[in-house]
Amino acid sequence: MRRIYPRSLDTRMKTKGIGWPRYIGLVFFLGLVVQAADLQQGMRQYERRHYSAAREIFNEVEREQGPNLETDFYLGRLALWFDDVPSALFHLERCSRQAPEQARIQNAWGDACGLAALNANIFAKLGWAKRCLVAYERAVALEPKNPAWRWSLVGYYGSAPCFAGGGMGKAYAQAEEIRRIDAAKGRVAFATLYLTDSRYAAAFAEFDAVLRESPDDFLALYQIGRCAALSGQQLDRGIVALRRCLVLPEPVAGTTSYANVHYRLGNLLEKTGCVEEARLEYARALAVNADFRPAKVALEN
Repeated sequence: MRRIYPRSLDTRMKTKGIGWPRYIGLVFFLGLVVQAADLQQGMRQYERRHYSAAREIFNEVEREQGPNLETDFYLGRLALWFDDVPSALFHLERCSRQAPEQARIQNAWGDACGLAALNANIFAKLGWAKRCLVAYERAVALEPKNPAWRWSLVGYYGSAPCFAGGGMGKAYAQAEEIRRIDAAKGRVAFATLYLTDSRYAAAFAEFDAVLRESPDDFLALYQIGRCAALSGQQLDRGIVALRRCLVLPEPVAGTTSYANVHYRLGNLLEKTGCVEEARLEYARALAVNADFRPAKVALEN
């Protein structure tokens, strides 16, 4: 992105008796301000889940200003979203070396190693998996009260084989730690593990008490729909819950949006044989968030 400064600036500097050293210093300062503004714009797009736009902005900042910790971090996170393994590894490994004491970076580096493990050949999988686990454990050690980092361990322990350090007992222990920190996130963690264990009734039960107290709790309704979609159980209840979400205000913060709701509603409609209605819901998910990749994949299949 070309930076254009007013032609009259040089004239004004001379008129006011400001020398070239101070002029150069001012231009440098203005460049930093522009860079900071671009970074903020990229971060806003990222937070709004406009991932393609955010990636374009961060790439432009890196081309113009050179690499720095923030652009590397966000470009690495965005590469993960787009399943771009080489780019994720490149940016996030560089981040992890620069900032080994930042939990968010160690966790993101673990995500990159985990994605690499999923895509590696049989001989390289274990090595990448072990790097993933080390990074996740380091993030938790750095910020033990942040449930997001413990969530990464829940996912790892719940899916990795024992010889790679996995195990459901370890996963449940992390879910319990999450529940101590944040009851709502703990419910989701336990429900996720119950679904993995085919304990479907227990998964639904995590949200029953919440809905008895607050029938319009958006996140609890969404989780009922998610449990139905992943288990194949209580399909009608899941459809009703997700449709109720769509008439409630969307949560301001967090990872659950109307795009998630439309996507899970599409899953349920597919399971009930309503294929065209399901495709319509996937299209609606993309209308909410053009970068919502699960809906894109669903429409391609």
